[in-house]
Amino acid sequence: MKYFLYCALAASLMPSIPALAQPTPKPAAASATTYTVQGRVTDRSTGQGLPGVTVLAKGTTTGVSTNKDGTYSIQVPKQAKLLLFSSIGYMQREVKLTGQTTINVWLASDSQQLSEVVVMGTAPAVQKQEVTGSVSSVITGKAAGVSVRGSRSLKRKDREAAASAPYGYAYPGQPEPGAGESYATIAENGFRNATKEPLSTFSIDVDAASYSNVRRFLQQGQLPPTDAVRTEELINYFQYNYPQPEPTAPEPFRVITEQAQCPWNPEHQLVQVALQGRKVPTEKLPPANLVFLIDVSGSMQGDDRLGLVQQALRLLTKELRPQDKVAMVVYAGAAGTVLPPTAGSSRADILAAIGRLTAGGSTAGGAGLRLAYQVARQNFNKEGNNRVILCTDGDFNVGEQSDQAMERLITEERESGVFLTVLGVGQGNYQDKKMELLADKGNGNYAYLDNLDEARRVLVQQFGGTLFTIAKDVKLQVEFNPARVREYRLVGYENRLLAAEDFNNDRKDAGELGSGHTVTALYEVVPVGAPASVDPLKYQPATPTPTPAATAELLTVKLRYKQPQGGSSKLLEQPLTGQDRPLAEASENLRFAAAVAQFGMLLRQSDYRGTATWEATAALAKGARSYDPDGYRAELVRLIKLAEGLRPSPTELGSR
Repeated sequence: MKYFLYCALAASLMPSIPALAQPTPKPAAASATTYTVQGRVTDRSTGQGLPGVTVLAKGTTTGVSTNKDGTYSIQVPKQAKLLLFSSIGYMQREVKLTGQTTINVWLASDSQQLSEVVVMGTAPAVQKQEVTGSVSSVITGKAAGVSVRGSRSLKRKDREAAASAPYGYAYPGQPEPGAGESYATIAENGFRNATKEPLSTFSIDVDAASYSNVRRFLQQGQLPPTDAVRTEELINYFQYNYPQPEPTAPEPFRVITEQAQCPWNPEHQLVQVALQGRKVPTEKLPPANLVFLIDVSGSMQGDDRLGLVQQALRLLTKELRPQDKVAMVVYAGAAGTVLPPTAGSSRADILAAIGRLTAGGSTAGGAGLRLAYQVARQNFNKEGNNRVILCTDGDFNVGEQSDQAMERLITEERESGVFLTVLGVGQGNYQDKKMELLADKGNGNYAYLDNLDEARRVLVQQFGGTLFTIAKDVKLQVEFNPARVREYRLVGYENRLLAAEDFNNDRKDAGELGSGHTVTALYEVVPVGAPASVDPLKYQPATPTPTPAATAELLTVKLRYKQPQGGSSKLLEQPLTGQDRPLAEASENLRFAAAVAQFGMLLRQSDYRGTATWEATAALAKGARSYDPDGYRAELVRLIKLAEGLRPSPTELGSR
């Protein structure tokens, strides 16, 4: 057998750091001139941790290598600007240092880097043997005591371009961010003429998956794919300090409206339409009939997938009450019940079933959904909350594969009165498009768990809002007064738009509102007298517009909803009057929602972002943080600064 020297290749790919030859020492305490950065390096295609990756503060001699699970901790000199990640068989990556203390990254395999690989056992008293398989399987330790050698064939200019590419933008040899993941295409809402189209109709959306997914990209040093940014989900991720419904009010929510100057276009107005769901104490919530439906296929292997699901379900189990019941269905090559309906007081049995879960096999998602709904129907509680909780990366590859087939399945099953909650995990093969569709059509909600803290937020802090519906098929229809409004634009909600006639059609599905949930929608309004976005018509006479009275209504909000098990909707109406005011005089709720909307438009590079800048967005969010019970508003300010540091320069954009 012909052998190639490993050392020459290693020297060409990795910086010379004497400390790497020894076991990685425990990091010393950070001094005044350094700070600690820690995180995990994973394989782009498998999501598994990569051991032995060189992590170097570029331009210094400070470096460490990752542990067997891909984790690392490094003391970074404060003057360092870049963190370099390199490993044999993978493309090098650089991350700009902006003071962040957690950096999780993935490395993409360099399919052209090794033209020949020979693996040789080096353990004493072990006969030499040839090992075949992918480079990643060898590097991740599936063959113990091996060394890898090869020759580089990737062009140098492509290597250098890939190594220096800013995250969120692709150069030769570097995949697009989110490659292998699926997101529904979003065509942003444009302006509508209030005279020709006075009605704006849409379904509410309480999902917040887009925000935590965007956070995942930014914390890994990437700008997210454009279609991963759903602005309404970013806005609705946060809690707002809206007043609760009156105790004697028959409706389970309160409607709040407000208007002020638009921050990204001062000549326009910003109108906020919001709902505050009634907060029902946990002890007064109806009994729950829950079915955990867990994807245990091969794609779910890993601590950030099935491992995170298990941790999340353990947190949820601790919230269960004796009157609640839980069953557990799993699916891989086939579907099966691993826990019959069990009282919430039998926590040991539920936790034991969760602990026995392992991943492997193909993905019979359709069969799993059918079985879970069947179990939920068999134990249906007419006075309770009946729900399937689906935990998956959405990578269905057996059974109902097409979106149309899955939509038909879910639409049929929702007629039983069983609601659906979708919890997404993983990366690389993440199927956001499919999971959003399932939750939308299944009378449910959708969250993405990027870490255990998000699982705690969704399943513990928002236990009632996530799992208990207080109103279903909630639709909003806003009618604009042409005497005061020339044009309007709904910010976000592109995949929730409805036809005007759908508003009165009780057979038309819409969104669900949970206990304590808030829903916020923003309209950018062009008032009469402001410059129009479309030039005046040449062949139609201009109709003089009388100056409206200060007391004239700007718009009327109409709302329809059903009781959780009801079939007929109820109608509410509420007008908005008065004049707009400076943004500085607006409520903190409106100002913070406006900051989040700007954040979304900047991430999307929206044509409607106007004068918005990262600096102005951070300042607007920072000035609206007095109500921040869980610290998520402060986190947003940090994410805005991260995104600003990742944006491409004009030179980088021009060179693509």
